[in-house]
Amino acid sequence: MRKKNYLPKILETGANELEVIDFRMFEELPDGSTYEWVLGVNVAKVKEVIQRPESIFRSPGMPPEVEGLAKIREDVIPIVNLERWIGIKPPKDKFNKYVIVMEFLREIIGVFVHEAKRIRRIKWTDIKKPPASIDEKLGGKVVGVIEIEEGQLLLLLDFEGILDELGMIKVFNVEDKEEYSKHGESFNILILDDSPVARKIIRQILTQDGHKVMEAESGLDGLRYLEELRAQAQKEGVDVTEKVQLIISDIEMPGMDGLTFTKKVKSDPVLSKIPVVINTSLSDKATVDKTRFVNADAHLVKFDTKDLLHMVHEYAIKNNKR
Repeated sequence: MRKKNYLPKILETGANELEVIDFRMFEELPDGSTYEWVLGVNVAKVKEVIQRPESIFRSPGMPPEVEGLAKIREDVIPIVNLERWIGIKPPKDKFNKYVIVMEFLREIIGVFVHEAKRIRRIKWTDIKKPPASIDEKLGGKVVGVIEIEEGQLLLLLDFEGILDELGMIKVFNVEDKEEYSKHGESFNILILDDSPVARKIIRQILTQDGHKVMEAESGLDGLRYLEELRAQAQKEGVDVTEKVQLIISDIEMPGMDGLTFTKKVKSDPVLSKIPVVINTSLSDKATVDKTRFVNADAHLVKFDTKDLLHMVHEYAIKNNKR
């Protein structure tokens, strides 16, 4: 009997595609005209899009970019005011009409937006680096840009970076000194993540534990780097696992996502010896299932120091007895 395919195409691993929610913010310019910001976020991070809640409560100590707390379903969550974070003045007829409720990094947050437009299916290869002017305007918090209709650019926002800037990123157990260097093992670890904030956090945890960290911003960059390491190993007459003992990869990256990257690594007779841990802000069952389909060795939710170091020593040691 033919095996049934339970996953829709957009959830198939290695498709190098994603779905994004296209939403809009409107800015009143000095000449009285209106500029339309076309923005996006990965659907996998979104729980729901709802109308602006009636009751929002301000709490002491919140940054000005956080509107307050609101009860959404059974959760009381912070609501980020995106127009304040961007630094725009909306036209009088535009206001924060919707809340995009997102769950990642073990947290649920809401983001005020002026208009929720549609869902788009795009390829990671269509995502390009943002122009310097846009990147500077948004403080480097743009994952990439996608050209859509009429030459408009949709900007994929780095919400990890935004939350880190607002002091809302939690790195669990980072101060637990007992977690560091208790294994007495040191590894060469390649990390892939398009977010500078994520790479900084992971690098800090790993180097403090005594490991050497190599970095790449996308699956394409990661594959190029592995090919360089393979060539070096071949020239020296050693196995590639002498150069890198573990790969830790994000999923969402322009050019080539982490699932496609992992699928290519695990289908290569030489590179497949290197264990791959998928490290992502997404913890839903569909994401976990996809990591299994590409033969990733493990799945890890950002950012828990104890879990990360456990994965490092569990998989690097097991696959690289020296």
